[in-house]
Amino acid sequence: MSKKVIICGVDTSALPKLSQKESNELLIRIEQGDANARNYFINCNLRLVLSIVQRYSYRVDNPDDLFQIGCVGLIKAVDNFRVSVGVCFSTYAVPMIVGEIRRFLREGSMRVSRGIRDVAYQALQTREKLEAESVDEASIQQIADEMQLPVYKVLYCLDAISEPVSLSEAVYSDEDDSLTLQDHISDGKCSEYIWAENVTLFDALNTLEDKEKNILLKRYFEGKTQMEVSREIGLSQAQVSRLEKNAMVHLRNEMS
Repeated sequence: MSKKVIICGVDTSALPKLSQKESNELLIRIEQGDANARNYFINCNLRLVLSIVQRYSYRVDNPDDLFQIGCVGLIKAVDNFRVSVGVCFSTYAVPMIVGEIRRFLREGSMRVSRGIRDVAYQALQTREKLEAESVDEASIQQIADEMQLPVYKVLYCLDAISEPVSLSEAVYSDEDDSLTLQDHISDGKCSEYIWAENVTLFDALNTLEDKEKNILLKRYFEGKTQMEVSREIGLSQAQVSRLEKNAMVHLRNEMS
């Protein structure tokens, strides 16, 4: 007795099985445009999709989604397979089914689980309800209290369904000028203190001998190893190491 598995409403234990001869006959009819043979053949091979889906089911909340995507790969395989290729259909179909599933997982790696979506949509409905009862805009705290959930959970779920916004998106625009989102975001790396510190560093670098300066630039600005630097400037690694240490001591003295 075969194991009963119901997925997407399909009882896979009740699916018919095909012999190799029957498969070849159906595939020939499919190539000739027989729609009934195509539908029957696809139905008979749903077990193949299920066997592949089971490898990846741990990566999603709902295996039905993977099964449907796997069926897309099966249908593509059926429509593109040719008996004249001389290989077993499953040999041809498995990579196509796997490819569709992997593409789905790759593109949907940031997909939001159903539970999180449900909480987020409930929060949106709660906000509409609260604002309909009051002229004021509902706060996250009020929404969370109404839903009897922690504020952090409501915020997390709402953030999860929010669409990403481009930093180049205009938040204000007129005929003469426009402001983008990135114009309103400060950059901690460009503070006056850091800018002044960088100026001091480059001033100190300019006091080094050319060879020492070149080594530090390659090591700490280009990210190269001492071996790579030694090959580029024609010195041994030991010489590069000694010059680098001397240069670092000199920089500390200049910047102290």
